Amino acid sequence: MSVSSNNTLPDIRHTGIFNAPIQKVWNAVATSEGLEAWFMPNDFEPIVGYEFHINAGPYGMSSCKVTEVGPPRLLSFTWGKDWTLTFELKELDGKTEVTIIHSGWNEDMVTEFGQPHPAVRGVMDQGWAGLHQKLGEYVEA
Repeated sequence: MSVSSNNTLPDIRHTGIFNAPIQKVWNAVATSEGLEAWFMPNDFEPIVGYEFHINAGPYGMSSCKVTEVGPPRLLSFTWGKDWTLTFELKELDGKTEVTIIHSGWNEDMVTEFGQPHPAVRGVMDQGWAGLHQKLGEYVEA
């Protein structure tokens, strides 16, 4: 699949520092139970090549595939047909900087549900802002 790069849209990126040790944050993003607590129900396993599903509620089951696992700093998986989710963790003196990156946006493409990427991206950007905050509350609790 070749997509001309001039129609790509910027990645969604949210970064923040959580008052929690990196291993606790890693467990929140790299285990099925952790992801379910702040994101969505899933059958994730942190194994490169592992195929799993996220239960996106009204949007049904989204297929995903683990592409990178580098504990406790990097996790990446494809989501649906176009997107990649990446979690980058950085240890900062007992705290953890967390960056969530949602990439794969293109103004000429539509989602599995026929929605144009540019329309969905704005909604997802706001959604990730809230989810980033929810992840922080979960790991700081």
